[in-house]
Amino acid sequence: MENMDFACLWLGLLLPVVATLDFSYHHQEEMEEFLKNVAQNYSSITHLHSIGRSVKGRNLWVLVVGRSPKEHKIGIPEFKYVANMHGDETVGRELLLHLIEYLVTNDGKDLEITNLINSTRIHIMPSMNPDGFEAVKKPDCFYSNGRENGNFYDLNRNFPDAFEFNNVSRQPETVAIMEWLKTETFVLSANLHGGALVASYPFDNGVPATGTVHSRSLTPDDDVFQYLANTYASRNPNMKGDQCKNKMNFPNGITNGYSWYPLKGGMQDYNYIWAQCFEITLELSCCKYPREEKLSSFWNLNKASLIEYIKEVHLGVKGQVFDQSGNPLPNVIVEVQDRKHICPYKTNKFGEYYLLLLPGSYTLNVTVPGHNPHLTKVIIPKKSQDFSALKKDILFPFRGQLDSIPVSNPPCPTIPLYRNLPSHSAATKPSLFLFLVTLFHVLFKYSKM
Repeated sequence: MENMDFACLWLGLLLPVVATLDFSYHHQEEMEEFLKNVAQNYSSITHLHSIGRSVKGRNLWVLVVGRSPKEHKIGIPEFKYVANMHGDETVGRELLLHLIEYLVTNDGKDLEITNLINSTRIHIMPSMNPDGFEAVKKPDCFYSNGRENGNFYDLNRNFPDAFEFNNVSRQPETVAIMEWLKTETFVLSANLHGGALVASYPFDNGVPATGTVHSRSLTPDDDVFQYLANTYASRNPNMKGDQCKNKMNFPNGITNGYSWYPLKGGMQDYNYIWAQCFEITLELSCCKYPREEKLSSFWNLNKASLIEYIKEVHLGVKGQVFDQSGNPLPNVIVEVQDRKHICPYKTNKFGEYYLLLLPGSYTLNVTVPGHNPHLTKVIIPKKSQDFSALKKDILFPFRGQLDSIPVSNPPCPTIPLYRNLPSHSAATKPSLFLFLVTLFHVLFKYSKM
């Protein structure tokens, strides 16, 4: 018996020390202390780093969770959550801290979480606007001074825009995000806000070619975005049912961003167009800065959605593009033939591509400058593999020597790429659903989140 007690004590000493995170608001110092403790106690599966500093010099912390937290591994998709972009929208900030705790404490205990950490590299930024959060002196459900950053800029109006020029001064927080996106091959993302209950998907801005004449603005991947938004909203009882009083109700708790209200310089459009990353915006509370005693309820309502949404990074198809000598080819365009992006999606420095697609049959168009496009069929099964997209490597056929392809991936210019498109698109055909959305929009206009 004594030997057994000693063994249990020894095992307990080997396990990380877990300090339970309370359901209260954590200011910058408390948040930093929590993140550093997690990084220290779970060093094999976490990596804490700052991607930059705010106007007032506060670190913009990101905690990475995964089997290889410090570097990308081929075949392992990159996922991210970003919260507290508006400093007075606070629920997402606390949800992400509790998500971190839930992930690290359930690794090796919960099969779903263990598989998720095995197969995904998860980046979590609890606060993009720490200055704004600290500036709130009197929390309010509707508006507080902390919405903007330390220079009084709305960070969700501060990114380059693909539809019209956004001639604003780029803020340190915005620049930090833009530079961060260049360093990782992010596949899927969500941006957590407050003030409504809805999952909003791109585009937030638009032109006639994307459907604005029908009061919406749709991407070539609209089917995937609607599925992703539904994935989150359908698992949150409040989002699919009891929505905010005196505000617009959203069918099934989702909306196209432009259908709700047009927005210039938003982060989700920037992610999709210039970073090859599918991002949606999650509005998670009617009250922007609710009382602390409600935080545990918000966690219970959102936990399943937060986990399930991460799993969707494994939707569709992934692989590498090789030449006939087996060398991976960077900077190669890989897109579905009938859903080309205004800024073409390309392979990364490892020759990898990731395409989020629903089950079905697709033709991939693989293009190397100076060579004819290579077409290849792919069928995404209805029941895809758990924690992995369909894997399809592509051998690029060519005659003679393949010209050298630059390792760096020159980005599309951050200018309004959509301005000169013709105003017709298959994606802009009207539908009863969007007619109803437009009707709701007209009847229930209200202040924008």
